[in-house]
Amino acid sequence: MEAEIAAGRKAGIVMLIARKGQVVHLKAYGMADVAAKRKMQTDSMVRLYSMTKPVTSVALLTLYEQGKFQLTDPLDKYIPAFANLKVMSGTRADGSPLLEDAKRKPTIQDVFRHTAGFSYGFGPDGIDAIYRKAGVDFSTMTSLTEMIQKLAPLPLMYQPGERWVYSVSHDVQAYLVEHFSGKPFDQYVRETILGPLKLTDMVFGVPRTHVARYSSMYAAKQGGGLQLAENADGSAVKGVAPWPLDGGYGRYTTVPFGGLSLSSTATAYARFAQMLLNGGELDGVRILSRKTVELMTTNHLPASIPSIDLGDARDNGVGYGLGVSVTKDPAREGVLDSVGEFGWAGAASTKVLIDPREQMIVVVLAQYVPFDPQFLAFAQTMAYQAIVD
Repeated sequence: MEAEIAAGRKAGIVMLIARKGQVVHLKAYGMADVAAKRKMQTDSMVRLYSMTKPVTSVALLTLYEQGKFQLTDPLDKYIPAFANLKVMSGTRADGSPLLEDAKRKPTIQDVFRHTAGFSYGFGPDGIDAIYRKAGVDFSTMTSLTEMIQKLAPLPLMYQPGERWVYSVSHDVQAYLVEHFSGKPFDQYVRETILGPLKLTDMVFGVPRTHVARYSSMYAAKQGGGLQLAENADGSAVKGVAPWPLDGGYGRYTTVPFGGLSLSSTATAYARFAQMLLNGGELDGVRILSRKTVELMTTNHLPASIPSIDLGDARDNGVGYGLGVSVTKDPAREGVLDSVGEFGWAGAASTKVLIDPREQMIVVVLAQYVPFDPQFLAFAQTMAYQAIVD
């Protein structure tokens, strides 16, 4: 971590390791704000981006435990706008999409595991261009309802269940939380997860009550070094962060989504992770049953999808459960790990891993874009090589 800071590849980092229910390492490195000469603290707040996704999945699973739905239910049973979906099979000479009927309806399980047929809209062409033209843009959409209204008329990227594609699925989950609970998504998360677990340092967006503790976000600068991408108060420096991270995280304080929008300290996220490692309970407060956590952290990808697709077209030994990655084969993954380890990462180079075999939690929080998987792999190696018993 110190080498990463000294080399100018990161401004600030917080790393936490817990084992067997005890925090054994918690340290802050570098600067939370370079210009202000403000050091990173162990209780500094950071933007979680996609580390929001496991929290959203837990929220929806609490409603699953209440009998609101079954995983095999078709999505259009609860969101009729997703009835009669078409699938994009190609492009005509004029650029318009070729469409075919869906072979089956996407299910809620598909939405949990990124196999529903959705995309994220980040790519330059194809279905991603259609998403952008329709306004499926997290820097401008004002609600989950608006997202569904814009998403539902669009074709699917692929036949449901035939591919794993990282997507807006967790935002659809958040809409389902609102549908089944009758409450705003952020309110339900606060009442059901954050409040009971006393996670006062896990919040949506960048609220004024916490802004003094936020780290600024940095991006790679051409020629080397770092440049400011987002101020500590959640306002973006235009033209620095890659789209779609250029809208400023502050907007998610009042416009929450399921795939991103939470911020946290390392300690607060570790408490959420410890609840899952404990089988759904922490400090006498139960959020999920042990069996539900077992189901959540089981690989749900069908045999025809050997692993999640991280862009290198290889079987990397990592599956996907209900909102978390699940390690199947550390040798194919190519990093120190355990079978059954689960977790997820975030766009600003953040990551959580939860290892039932080692009874270990690792939380790494940087604020650097674009996402740096090599840095996080080194952090994971450092954590595992330190085990001595």
